[in-house]
Amino acid sequence: MRWLLGKLGMAAGGALLLAGLAAPDVRQCDCDLSRPETMAARECALCREAEKQPPGPPVFFLKDINPRKPNRMLALPRNHTKGPHALAEMTPAERLEFWTAAIDKARSLWGDQWGLALNGDASRTQCHMHVHIGRLLDGVETPNFVVVDGPAQIPLPQDGNGLWIHPQGGKLHVHLGEIITETVLLR
Repeated sequence: MRWLLGKLGMAAGGALLLAGLAAPDVRQCDCDLSRPETMAARECALCREAEKQPPGPPVFFLKDINPRKPNRMLALPRNHTKGPHALAEMTPAERLEFWTAAIDKARSLWGDQWGLALNGDASRTQCHMHVHIGRLLDGVETPNFVVVDGPAQIPLPQDGNGLWIHPQGGKLHVHLGEIITETVLLR
């Protein structure tokens, strides 16, 4: 954070810090279908979208409505639970189905230049768990990754961290231990 404040200057860095403090904290999310008043909160918007989906497909996709992210899609589990949603709440079979569907969608949109990004809990602005789908930016590879053969081997992020995934040489690189991950994708 100090590096970022130095680069931005104290005034801009302070504004960024204050903006971060004003963001919703989905770790305390209170979205509860049995209490409709809780579903009106801004951070429950994707929960409301999940409830609009037909009961069949376990994964659905939405275009990111943020006008600064015109090239992004979101992958979301259809299942809606009370409170903040975490990838860890899904069974291994549900996670496999979710990752497989997200990768298939990403590949159909971006070929071999796709990337998936799950922001950490502290930087999520929506309670409903979702993964950003986009084109991986050039030159973002870091040494902090594990190599897996496919979606069944994608590990769960720990301690509220996020992860980002991209193809590499017929395998997947899964970058762990980061909070803000969607910045590796084309806006």
